[in-house]
This record gives sequence, structure tokens and C-alpha cells, in this order.
Amino acid sequence: MALKLYNTLTRVEEEFKPLSAVVGLYTCGPTVYNYQHVGNYRTYIFEDLLKRTLKLLGFSVRHVMNITDVGHLVSDADEGEDKMEVGSAREGKTAWDIAKTYTEAFLEDGVRLRLEPPDVLCKATDHVPEQIELVRRLEAKGFIYRTGDGLYFDTARFPDYGKLAGGSQRLAGLQAGARVEANPEKRNPSDFAVWKFSPKGKKRHMEWDSPWGRGFPGWHIECSAMAMKYLGESFDIHCGGIDHVPIHHTNEIAQSEGATGKPFVRYWLHGEFLLMNTAKMAKSKGGFITLRHLMEKGFDPLDYRYHCLTAHYRKQLDFSWEALESSKTARRRLRELALAFKKEPAKPACADDETAFRRALEDDLNVPGALASVWEGLRRQDIPAGAKAALLRMAEDLFRLGLFDEAEQALDGELERLLHEREQARRSKDFSRSDELRRELERRGLLVEDTAQGQRWRRK
Repeated sequence: MALKLYNTLTRVEEEFKPLSAVVGLYTCGPTVYNYQHVGNYRTYIFEDLLKRTLKLLGFSVRHVMNITDVGHLVSDADEGEDKMEVGSAREGKTAWDIAKTYTEAFLEDGVRLRLEPPDVLCKATDHVPEQIELVRRLEAKGFIYRTGDGLYFDTARFPDYGKLAGGSQRLAGLQAGARVEANPEKRNPSDFAVWKFSPKGKKRHMEWDSPWGRGFPGWHIECSAMAMKYLGESFDIHCGGIDHVPIHHTNEIAQSEGATGKPFVRYWLHGEFLLMNTAKMAKSKGGFITLRHLMEKGFDPLDYRYHCLTAHYRKQLDFSWEALESSKTARRRLRELALAFKKEPAKPACADDETAFRRALEDDLNVPGALASVWEGLRRQDIPAGAKAALLRMAEDLFRLGLFDEAEQALDGELERLLHEREQARRSKDFSRSDELRRELERRGLLVEDTAQGQRWRRK
């Protein structure tokens, strides 16, 4: 059975056939003006499971993720303040400091959730020249026009505009209203900014000179510029949340294909919303729940990771404290079984269970089905404990639920020395040396996080 993935662009499941020996994977990263909420992390967990599944099935993967640290305005109508400037005003820090603080928080959360780091983590502010160059290409092809507040992409000049969302008529319905009144100089309601001018008489924290005037890039242009820099003008998979379909990813396609004349991405995958009290969890709603809130209530971040396994990525998932408690209990039970079987002689997993596990994953990343096959195998009486231990190892390799007590695994003397030295640096408040040692340990395959009980480590 071959891997099949649901392609938002074609709205059917398709057999996955990469362009080359290395799969090009781009995932939309965070806008770092605040902590990410657990709804955001549902998408990142789905993307992590996709990457691990690709590797499990024998594919090599080059994963690129962006950090949006400029250009994402509070309104999809290209109006209002940059979210980074909003964060700056909220906390009395520069936008650069806000970006640094919440980028670090995002990466720390990723360690807690056992998200495998991307091969390339690229910041929008580090790639302004590439974004300017892409705008120049679009301008040369007649896609760009100027208004009083910036440069806009003329969507009427791109005949396939809206194809990701299911056609121009459906897209018009999704984008009407707030977008139509935002800027009377826009030629079409769906036109979007690729470069915004700095407001007259106001100095922004983040602004750059350009051929068109001082300002900053629009939100959408960064992903096109950075994806093409690191993965090429056409690549395999682009992921994100379902809310990116009608605007952000639709605009990415228009500007990328407008500039190159080539198909931008072959497979588009989108994760559904996390719901709380039947409403989408979002920062704009206020009172959003972060990973820190879960930890304060006594949950391990991996309990939430398990909770995300209980629904298919294209199905909405309800969040409640009761449901999370159930996931915590289920993960604890799996861990108890894993530790009970740990000292059993190693044996191959039962072929039927391993086949069911892989077939579920090949069916559009049916992670709930793969998880169910693990539980079913553990309940069977006709396979030995050693085979059940192998089944749990296979599940742990993909799900990364902390099933085995990795702290009991022997470390070589050099790793023990580095860990001890880092702990001493933390105690003496030499945080620069501590961070340096953390990076060295990560390079050697160990991820370290600090807790109230001291530093903890796990293997990558």
C-alpha cells in the first residue's frame, strides 16, 4: 500500500509521489507576538507526525519552517497595526525583544511537546532582501500596483486566484465584507499587500528601505520567498491550519506562481481547528490556553500530544479539561505497559499489528487508527510480551509520548560530564555558558529542558 494524502488543492486523496529523493516540506510557523495557544500546537503536532511518518515509510525529508516576526497585521484586510508592534505596546518592549522572547518560548514548547526541529528555521526579518526581490519580479510581470499605503498584488491578473479555496466565487464570499471597505484604492476586494509603507510621522521598530519607499513586507510574501529559497520554485508539501486556506495560502500561490509561471506546491495539507466550548480557539478571542496553563494544572505536555492523536488531523477536535484528563490516564497506562515490558527479550512485533499500524498511517495519516492498532495488539493474548514491547517501541518512535523511561538509559562519560557542567552553570547563573552547553548537547543528540526540579534530558 502506498502513502495517500488528502490534497486541499484537488480535494481528493492522492498517492504521494515526491519530486526527488528528498521530500520538500514547508510548514507555516508562528507569529511571535505572544505565546502560542494549544490550538496552534495541534497543527504543529500534526505536521510533526506527518514528517515522522514520511521518515518511517522510508522518505528523506527537508523541513523548512518560518518565524513571522514582521508584517502580520491584525486585519486580513491589510489594515491596522503589525502584530509585533501590538506586542511591543502591550509589554513596553521593542518589537525585536518581543520577537526574541516569544520565539524562544515557542522553541521551548517544541521541546516539551517533542516536536522534531525543522532543518531550516527562517525568520522573516532575516530575509527582507529575498522578499523585495520577489516583489520586483512580480512588478516586472505587471502584477503589482501602488496605493497610498503600499504595493498590492492585482488578483484579477492571476486567472487561477482562489483555486485552493474551491474557486473564485466561494473565495469572494469568504473575503467579502471586512476586506471590501478596507482600502478604497484597492482594485479588487481580494487584492493584498506585498509591501507596506511606514506611516508618515511615525517611526516603526521594524522598517527597511526598498525601491518603493521605506516600509516593511506584507505577511504573505515571506513564505513564498523563503520557501522558494530553501526548497526551490516547486516543491512537494505545504502545511498549515485550515484557516490559512482562503487568504494566506491562496495569496502564497498567486504571488509564487505569478512570479515563476510554475506550480508552487504539489500537495497542500491543512489541520482542522481545536474547539473549546464549540468555538475555535484563537488569541483574538481572549483567554486562550497555553502549554504553561496545562502544566500549571498538573498535565504533562505529552498528555496533550496524546490528546491530539485521538482525532484525525482533518477533523475538528474538542478540548476540555475532562477530555485531557482521559488522555493523561491513557498515556499513563501505555507508559506503565511500556515499562513493564521493557526488560522482556527483544522480539519482532506481530506482523499483523505492524501491518495495521503502517496501513493506518498510509491512509492519509490516520493516526487514531494507528493508535487503535497499538491498543488492539496490547490486548491480544496470542502474542508474547516481547512482541508487545516491540509494538510499543514502534509507537514511541512515531508518537513520542515518553513511554519508556529514557532517564534510565546509560549515557557515555562525555555526555554525563557536559550535563553536569551545564547544571553547575545554571546554579551559578552563568546562563550564557548554560545555553552554549545546551546547544552542544543538542548537537550530540540530547535535548535538555529546565524544570522546577532541575534539568531534564531526552534523546532526539
